[in-house]
Amino acid sequence: MEDVSDPPFRRLCKKYGADLMYTEFISSEGLIRDAWKSRKKLDVFDYERPIGIQIFGGEESSMVQAAQICESAGPELIDINYGCPVKKVVCKDAGAGILKNIPKMMRLTEAVVKAVKLPVTVKTRLGWDDDTKNILEVAERLQDIGVQALSIHGRTRVQMYKGEADWTLIGQVKENPRIKIPIFGNGDVDSPAKALEMKNRYGVDGIMIGRASIGYPWIFREVKHFMETGETMAPPSLIERVEAAREHLEFSIRWKGEREGIVEMRRHYANYFRNIPHFKEYRSRLVTMLQPADVYAVLDEVLEAFSGEIIQ
Repeated sequence: MEDVSDPPFRRLCKKYGADLMYTEFISSEGLIRDAWKSRKKLDVFDYERPIGIQIFGGEESSMVQAAQICESAGPELIDINYGCPVKKVVCKDAGAGILKNIPKMMRLTEAVVKAVKLPVTVKTRLGWDDDTKNILEVAERLQDIGVQALSIHGRTRVQMYKGEADWTLIGQVKENPRIKIPIFGNGDVDSPAKALEMKNRYGVDGIMIGRASIGYPWIFREVKHFMETGETMAPPSLIERVEAAREHLEFSIRWKGEREGIVEMRRHYANYFRNIPHFKEYRSRLVTMLQPADVYAVLDEVLEAFSGEIIQ
């Protein structure tokens, strides 16, 4: 969710039902060197709470200092990312790279836990590859050194995001009588029915949703409604989609500045207006304009042009 789950994006996720959110992951090295981009990611707002700041890194001293910097920003918890499979992160023994060195994972995590007063949680994967799916052992050891909750993505690092997420071991972690901390499952939850199925089948304490919320923050309210009633909500109307895109853009400009806010918003339009036929012309205009008034005018055109369409 790098460059996606920023405050403007999180604002909409919270509005539509997300219970607990995390910041984009922040480089520990960037924080301790006072890099502007890393420091900017520390921004949290009261409407987001409870909020966790997520950090990554492969050096113990840097992670400890970064965690203390994050604590001063006032989140409810600190989360350590041991799940990111991207090469430029993994090659530094950070993210999922540390799954090849579990003793180091434990040393680093314990140091962070001892360095801050806030709860520390962890996001990780099943293991490095099919031969090292050691999440059962890893979960126990993380709990023993003081981690307060664990989110598990149902793939190995080698899988990246390919194939289907396997929740079997996530369920086994949850069933382990030694495990007392909350266990959150993650991977391929892209519908309310899938969320309920995973919760019932594997008994997890919560469902973490990432990619399915990009351009579709309504998934959180839809999941909650389905779990409470067994009924599927109607998809968001065109008016709701346009209003969400407008709100997202407005806050993006407010938080990042006009030019950056407009440019970085471009990645979201295709998702907000997914399944609308013949939308290409409007998207092309939305991703080339540089003036807020022009973008808002195109959004108004979209509302008028597709008002009669049924969007699934």
